Amino acid sequence: MIESTATIRIRRADALVDVVELGHARLRMFDVAVPWREFRWYRKQQHFSGSYWSTTMQAPVGYESRLEYANLLLLDFDPRVEWILSQPFLLAGDDRGTTRRHVPDYLIAHADQSVCVVDVKPAAKLGLPKVRASLDWTRRVVEAHGWEYRVVTEPDPVVFLNAQFLAGFRRPFQFRVDEVHAAMRALAAPMTFGEAVRAVTPITGDASFARSLVLHLLWKSQLHTDLTYPLSTTNLLEPR
Repeated sequence: MIESTATIRIRRADALVDVVELGHARLRMFDVAVPWREFRWYRKQQHFSGSYWSTTMQAPVGYESRLEYANLLLLDFDPRVEWILSQPFLLAGDDRGTTRRHVPDYLIAHADQSVCVVDVKPAAKLGLPKVRASLDWTRRVVEAHGWEYRVVTEPDPVVFLNAQFLAGFRRPFQFRVDEVHAAMRALAAPMTFGEAVRAVTPITGDASFARSLVLHLLWKSQLHTDLTYPLSTTNLLEPR
């Protein structure tokens, strides 16, 4: 297959670059990897780069646009995702006589060690021939290797805004472990958000902090609710 000739270039923390045939790529090769490109910030920049502190990685993860940020936050919120690397490698190869080079936006690993390559594109650009050809080639070579390939666009706005709000309560060091465990015991049955806050208040001694703790449990997916609707005191919360 033509796709089997594709290679990846992995930039390492010691500034060296590993060149590997995609067919030989393994997740452990990224243990010392850093993003392929530097994330730059400068005056009058046309896109919005930044750094997001990920609970999955317990470290900052970079993004090059607000759309990348939105999807990165949702990856961080996904309990199935255990590892995230931005701009993980440079993919290069022949596509039926055309030389292609492409840097995917994210490489993620799930709890079962399955690997997924993620590209983030505005939905309006997916129909452009150049973009479509590049993404189609990337999909062919990545899936031929046995990795999942995913193209994501603008997320559901309500789901994103809910997740972005919950992200304000994502940092585990802000909550006492014994209170987290006690709260989960108190929330062992389905109840509304308002009822959950009242149930946790005796544990924390403060209603405002109880609210924060319930929101933290929602971020950690230890509690579940329908995030396609705006969060309110009437949301039904269910333990996982």
